[in-house]
Amino acid sequence: MNIHGLIGISSTQLLLLAAVTFGAAYIRGLTGFGMAIILVPLFGLIVKPGEAVVIAILLQVLIGPVGLKVILADAHRHSAFLIAAFAVLATPLGIVLLMQTTPDVARVMIAVIAIAAFLLVLLPQRGALRPGTKETALTGIAAGILTGFAAMPGPPVVPFYLRQPIPPKEARASMMLVFFATAIAGTISAFVLGLANGRLMWLSLLLFPSVLLGNWLGAKSFGKVPPAVWRSCVAGILGLAGISAVVRLLS
Repeated sequence: MNIHGLIGISSTQLLLLAAVTFGAAYIRGLTGFGMAIILVPLFGLIVKPGEAVVIAILLQVLIGPVGLKVILADAHRHSAFLIAAFAVLATPLGIVLLMQTTPDVARVMIAVIAIAAFLLVLLPQRGALRPGTKETALTGIAAGILTGFAAMPGPPVVPFYLRQPIPPKEARASMMLVFFATAIAGTISAFVLGLANGRLMWLSLLLFPSVLLGNWLGAKSFGKVPPAVWRSCVAGILGLAGISAVVRLLS
């Protein structure tokens, strides 16, 4: 069996996925999030929605260890670990929901999630007081369910950090730490529940060099962008993801 028979797509489709992956990984390196929000709707043009979710989760767990030492140093670890803990517990619920949902319904829900994330980021920043334990835990539960269902823990996590008056470095690192934890939980759940398989793992490994390169270039760009521009980029990325999801839904 050749490589194309192993992964189930053509060379042209693989190149298209690699190009999309590179762009999404650049955004991740720059902002700390956005890879899955971009990948899942666009990958859904070539593979099934459930497969797109699994590939996005696998790519996130593969890139997660890159730069982890710096991420741990920069992140607000108390909130990130609390969100991650609740998200890990809730991720299997999202996987089960995905398995029970038809592809058309999944596309609708993914579009709604992407648009909701954009709208949440537009809300005014909160005061200097950090969110309490209850809000932090609820953010983790929502992130876990969305990880399992759509590989998108970002919609609750991104507004949680961006609406706080904290430096972009802290927000970015905190989000990346949470997303690495949710990716691990999502990967384990996907294999245990039978949603992931060897073909998707091979496809993820073939796409991983694109993730490495894009993430590296994005990380080099981070810090050169003023905080206000960085926050605008985050909102713009979420908006584009919402538009792409709606276009996919209507096509």
